[in-house]
Amino acid sequence: MKKEVSNIKPKVLISDGVHPLLIEGLEADGYHCDYLPKISLEEVRNRVEAYTGLIINSKIIMDRAFIDQAKNLKFVGRLGSGMEIVDIPYAESKGIAVLKSPEGNRNAVAEHALGMLLSLVNKFRQSDRDVRQKKWNREANRGVEIMHKTLGIIGFGHTGSRFAKKLSGMDVEILAYDKYVKGFGAELPYVKETDLKEILDRADIISLHLPLTEETKHFVDEKFIQNCKTGLVLINVSRGAVVDTLALVEALESEKISGACLDVFENEKPALYTSQEHELYDRLFLRDNVVLSTHVAGWTLQSKERLASVLLLKIRKAIQLK
Repeated sequence: MKKEVSNIKPKVLISDGVHPLLIEGLEADGYHCDYLPKISLEEVRNRVEAYTGLIINSKIIMDRAFIDQAKNLKFVGRLGSGMEIVDIPYAESKGIAVLKSPEGNRNAVAEHALGMLLSLVNKFRQSDRDVRQKKWNREANRGVEIMHKTLGIIGFGHTGSRFAKKLSGMDVEILAYDKYVKGFGAELPYVKETDLKEILDRADIISLHLPLTEETKHFVDEKFIQNCKTGLVLINVSRGAVVDTLALVEALESEKISGACLDVFENEKPALYTSQEHELYDRLFLRDNVVLSTHVAGWTLQSKERLASVLLLKIRKAIQLK
């Protein structure tokens, strides 16, 4: 008697917007994909037991309770790099491969950081606003060149190293520090590998490229700022909670920090602001010496496809190893 072969395909839940390349690739590999980019965290929790694979972005929080519910999950793929949303050791202890795709959007983040910096120092916001109002304040909109400035990069992984590459032809001195990555200076002649103290002592501009962990939460706090050069420009395209917002606002108001470029914030849901947060963010948002964006540094048309391509390859490799 012949053994029956099941025609039931393993299922993958895709819980955020992705390039079709990922869906087509997974389906070619024999998966059935449920593409539900608007699904809520609660809905995913209720449905996850039925899935072999899960594709997530920042709205899905995979804590222990979630992972216990995901009894059949073999892999989770993160569109991007921030892994603070997944309890990785617990997931791996349950046999779940945890995959991320920072290679897919590192160039986008680096370009965005450079664009924000150039916009800030050249006063593009103010100048654009003045022209639209038919004001011709040339002297008030005189910019500052970054040539011959010292720029410190804190965190030298995918995005930090790519940002350094973007800066390599701009006649700036590049200092870089990473607590866990060493020896990169030998391969990058335009970067000086150094410690945190030298960056705080010397940098005119500091760019943050850190994951959010217990160690990095409020990495930039009042003490950090006081140890920096007066007139510092701060760039944060990593995670909002790496910077203590109150300390930053007070430093901007006192002119200890001369400007900031922020793509990320401690609270990125204005509808859920407390009264204190409304007051704090109003103080920040009303300032002309800040350039702000909606956590989109890594979210370009090109990075959407690259994220899908990188993640598909990593899923295939992880499944082959199982």
